[in-house]
Amino acid sequence: MPLIPCLACDARFRPDEYFAACAEYHRGRDLVSWVCPRCGNHDELRVLPGELGFGYPQEGRFAVRDRVPVPGLRRKRHDLRLDISLDATSWRVPTKLRQPA
Repeated sequence: MPLIPCLACDARFRPDEYFAACAEYHRGRDLVSWVCPRCGNHDELRVLPGELGFGYPQEGRFAVRDRVPVPGLRRKRHDLRLDISLDATSWRVPTKLRQPA
């Protein structure tokens, strides 16, 4: 089972620890918000087939700069969530609904 790093503190997590720390899915931007259980760093990442993509917003889109391979990683987008799966395990990352102002 691969260990997935926090790019801020270099702590490494099993997939169940890592994906349990995903806070929400931004469907329009296709990004997952993640908070490191060890250092509290907030990151946005893109779940891609076989890897996680880290980067920054650039010219209205998300530019992936760093890629972390996670062999076998899969994703399925839904209206109100992102399903992430690896081997026989899966995680659901919900989209937080915004309240009208």
